[in-house]
Amino acid sequence: MTDATTQQPLIELKHVDKHFGSLHVLRDINLSIAPGEVVVVIGPSGSGKSTLCRAINRLETIDSGEILIDGEPLPQEGRELAAMRAELGMVFQQFNLFSHMTVLENVMLAPTDVLGLSREEARTRAMDLLERVGVAEQAEKVPAQISGGQQQRVAIARALAMHPRAMLFDEPTSALDPEMINEVLEVMISLARQGMTMVVVTHEMNFARRVADRVVFMADGAIVEEGAPDAFFDHPQTQRARDFLDSIKNH
Repeated sequence: MTDATTQQPLIELKHVDKHFGSLHVLRDINLSIAPGEVVVVIGPSGSGKSTLCRAINRLETIDSGEILIDGEPLPQEGRELAAMRAELGMVFQQFNLFSHMTVLENVMLAPTDVLGLSREEARTRAMDLLERVGVAEQAEKVPAQISGGQQQRVAIARALAMHPRAMLFDEPTSALDPEMINEVLEVMISLARQGMTMVVVTHEMNFARRVADRVVFMADGAIVEEGAPDAFFDHPQTQRARDFLDSIKNH
């Protein structure tokens, strides 16, 4: 487990607020994530979890506050923002693969276009990553020819192809059939064990307990409680967290 007090945070949110019209979706968010730390964000639907995740690489703009990556403010736009986004791999609920490209081409695209790798270098890196996530044998297929779980693993490989310093996961298993969820979670567990900094928004409580260094519980746009997984799940400190955990047990 990472000791967040001994080094500069890789990701830091300070007093972040965000509105969608009259809806206050992020309320004074303060969160620091150390290099190598796995932070799992949980909470009821509509609590602001996905907005928080998307704000970290500026897919959502914020109204006030500050987001720092390795001590540097998140750029507003342009080439600097693109470079920063390349350091923050993002995996969504939907796989967002290019349907007309093969699995291999999907993973090669950004390294050649953004990083300037030769096609040969990009192909070698892509095949290594497809092997790592367990879908190398699907390399020449197009996304429609493989399962949802395989597509999500390709999406993870595509994000890793940019050599990100951190990975952001926004409900990566919510669009999957139950039997496909574990194959994606196993890839994420492997990444965590290899020291990847991760922010994971998920409903998978067993994953949170097993893999997280820290669980962040959100409700109504605010961070209500955070702590080590066993402490949070076994001894929640707030009534809101207790109510949420009770509602999960009863489903």
